[in-house]
Amino acid sequence: MMYVCTGYRMIGSVKSVTSATSTMSLGKQSKVLTDRQIEVLVSYLAARRNGVRNRAIVLLSAKAGLRAKEIAGLRWNMVLNPDGAVGETLCLTDRVSKGRSGRVIPLNRHLREALVALRDQESSSYAGYRTDGAVIRTERGSQTTAQVVVNMFFRWYRDLGYIGCSSHSGRRTFITNASRKIGTVGGSIRDVQLLAGHKNLQTTQRYIDHDTECQRKVVNLV
Repeated sequence: MMYVCTGYRMIGSVKSVTSATSTMSLGKQSKVLTDRQIEVLVSYLAARRNGVRNRAIVLLSAKAGLRAKEIAGLRWNMVLNPDGAVGETLCLTDRVSKGRSGRVIPLNRHLREALVALRDQESSSYAGYRTDGAVIRTERGSQTTAQVVVNMFFRWYRDLGYIGCSSHSGRRTFITNASRKIGTVGGSIRDVQLLAGHKNLQTTQRYIDHDTECQRKVVNLV
């Protein structure tokens, strides 16, 4: 089922005969999420099965800009300090990234909290927990795949009535928000490019959602 909504309230439903994978929008077409939509999504997942894991998945996408492939390939030793605690950065290797786009991403505080909670849960209740094991795994397996992550996002957005969103929406949200705020901390779009793992600046620019109100304001400052 695909829900039709106004805001966050579902008002009806229509049948969808298209598969989850075929309805995934291209990255540059995926809708950017608002802060409120992310909060609603996290709260929705927290009250359901595998809530701790699923919260981490959402925030890895929206607060670190990871692709589905990178979320599936992430290993604990990429986020842990030498003492085994969750650190302050995520060190994504070329092996799990797209096109050798490995990079170091400072951990957003909410994402770090989610990873701490997930690590505590895994290390205490999962017999197969290893510091070189997958951060995100299926309920019965030791890891997951990019397609499984894509399908999970599809179901979550469908259930909440988020039209036009896909597994790439969180990544596009991260890049858009970072580009709008990087100037306030003395950075540039080049820093956003590095965080996103793009080889070309033009690729980063295509991810950024435009804001007509900001355009109106800036022309009056020129």
